[in-house]
Amino acid sequence: MQFRGRRETLAPAAALLVAAVAGGAVALGGAELTGYGEATTTVREVIRDSASAQSQVASQSRPRSALSIGEIYSRAAPGVVQVTTTSKVENQTDPFFGFDVPDETQRALGSGFVIDKAGYIVTNFHVIEDADTVEVSFSNNDSMKATIVGKDPSTDIALLKVEANSRALRPLPLGDSAAIRVGDDVLAIGNPFGLERSATRGIVSAVQRPLRAPSGFTIDHVIQTDAALNRGNSGGPLMSARGQVIGVNSAIETGSSGGQGNVGIGFAVPISTVRDVVAQLKEKGRVDHPFLGIEARPVAANVAELFRLPVSKGLIVERVIPDSGAADAGLQGGTTRVVVAGESYMVGGDIVLKADGTDVSSNERLREIVAGKEPGDRLELEIYRGQDRKTVKIKLGRRPPSPQG
Repeated sequence: MQFRGRRETLAPAAALLVAAVAGGAVALGGAELTGYGEATTTVREVIRDSASAQSQVASQSRPRSALSIGEIYSRAAPGVVQVTTTSKVENQTDPFFGFDVPDETQRALGSGFVIDKAGYIVTNFHVIEDADTVEVSFSNNDSMKATIVGKDPSTDIALLKVEANSRALRPLPLGDSAAIRVGDDVLAIGNPFGLERSATRGIVSAVQRPLRAPSGFTIDHVIQTDAALNRGNSGGPLMSARGQVIGVNSAIETGSSGGQGNVGIGFAVPISTVRDVVAQLKEKGRVDHPFLGIEARPVAANVAELFRLPVSKGLIVERVIPDSGAADAGLQGGTTRVVVAGESYMVGGDIVLKADGTDVSSNERLREIVAGKEPGDRLELEIYRGQDRKTVKIKLGRRPPSPQG
């Protein structure tokens, strides 16, 4: 996955564009809507026989504790901000004519939202990644400079702070992303294409999606939604029907067309992840993620049978990253590249069976176990090396800037 200007995401086989290209990358002079597919209209049958019948339909269409779209928006919009960043593009030499190109100041837009009365604001890392200055504007058109408290490229989350009167701040309530289910109603609020505080309605299309972060690492438990997200929505809140933030809108799928518009598939970093990241950013301005240091793939049944592996489940260690905890503990990566049923594998290395006594048959499960620890903690792996079953104790390190180590 690549980032255009390190602010736009591309996923394998289909482009995953960060919803605010180049930190919102909405040029203030205008925007071009591209990449739109066919429109889809949802028709809902409405009973018109009596007022009581209409009331019954309305009450059955949403949970008793749910709010209307208008109620959610009116409560949340004052806490949603527009993030404007400026960055200087240093002069370069024109490759054809040989003269210097003058420095340029680039401005871009994104979104964010207030989380407390102290003036802390959450947005995406890619929105403010290369920013020299950051300003936020509120619903009353007040604008003020914001300080970057910290940023975490591994989760695409950044924390800003403004010095404002607490009475002027409207913090948004944070919900529980672990409690959401596919089909739940959601509302995305942000600044698509610079259009301030726009609301788009949708549902939770899927949960537990993996999403590649700007650092190249994977963000787990990401929320997929069909609420329309476009450039400039990045950093804005994804709201539940109860009016609580359940995610931070971060990326969109653009499909095979490679356009930059919404096609009904968007992604939000879950608020459970955001809470943990914000707590560390407040405390020390950075996030120290524990790091094991292997690249692995689940054991496939045909691979296990073809190469007579001692197990049918587990993780094949394809690569061990130098200077990592796994390398220090002597874990061994694959030695031979093979292709089975069109899939490429690096075989010949260790096979991980358990981590701290828990079976691991997916990278997501192993990442969850590692994420529950701190750099410097110990992790016990049960592995197969050839036909021998072993236990290896590994001291976890700190995650490097990129998966390459």
